[in-house]
Amino acid sequence: MKELFQLLKEGNKSALTAAIVNVLVSVIKGATYIFTGNVAMFAETLHSLGDAANQFFVFVGSALSKKRPTKRFPNGFGRVVNLVLLGAVLVVGIMAFETIKEGISHIFHPTESTGFVINLVVLAVCTILESFVLVKAMREITHDVGLESHGLNLFKDSIANFGKAKAATRLVFLEDSVATGGGLLAMIAIIISHYTPYHQAEGIASALIGIMMFIVVGKVFLDNAAGAIGESDEGMQVQIGQLVMSDPDVQDIQVIKVLKEGDFYHVDVEVELNPALTLSEVDDIKDRLEESILQVPHVVDVLVSFDEDDAIRNWEYGDGR
Repeated sequence: MKELFQLLKEGNKSALTAAIVNVLVSVIKGATYIFTGNVAMFAETLHSLGDAANQFFVFVGSALSKKRPTKRFPNGFGRVVNLVLLGAVLVVGIMAFETIKEGISHIFHPTESTGFVINLVVLAVCTILESFVLVKAMREITHDVGLESHGLNLFKDSIANFGKAKAATRLVFLEDSVATGGGLLAMIAIIISHYTPYHQAEGIASALIGIMMFIVVGKVFLDNAAGAIGESDEGMQVQIGQLVMSDPDVQDIQVIKVLKEGDFYHVDVEVELNPALTLSEVDDIKDRLEESILQVPHVVDVLVSFDEDDAIRNWEYGDGR
């Protein structure tokens, strides 16, 4: 139990913050829906409820993925976060289906909802709360890549570096982007429905919110299915390759593999050396390379092997010198 609490301290903070905010938001939206019967508010309630459950599981999964390797699982538990995310998207998928179904029902059988002002006020407050979580996720994305962005640069840099962020942070960013956009869409639909006889607008908004949720499901599923299977990271591969080639004794790289396990990386590299080097010198090079590679953020395991230089260049990304 003590180990579990210690691991939870290392869980993804954006996911925990998002889960807490979405619990609060879903309660507020749900109470408003009960009093007003607004179908767009129903869609937003299910959306926030699904996000809350989803992000809580993500927080727990990101924490458990930090567990140290054991004899039974020598490669660690990095892929736990991918497996949890695969399960979490099922929750969002079910909520998305119910949202679309209710929206379509309202399109064919439109009804006029009540509580125009309270609906707008609640949606505005909840959208502001969700936008704060979105900004936090943006900051975490830029932090993951070593940037300190502010203002409009924060938005631009978080979009540009989205693929380099942790899996849990990417999920929070996607879900709260949809939540913020969905809140604005629901507000527009309520205004249209109130000031015009076109009450189907709320149903259309509900269906569109559900479709956006399905897009998130698809994106998250594809990303984490690859992570659960085990995928290489070309960007990190180039970075580590250049680091290895910067060593004065390394002539070339025969093979380099960088396997991503959740938020962590396992590196396997085979380098070419001058065959005239002594065993002692080779051992010193091995220690030096392992030490430098392990200093790269999120690299937890390194295997360095050697071959004699064959005078044929294999490394294609520059030597880093």
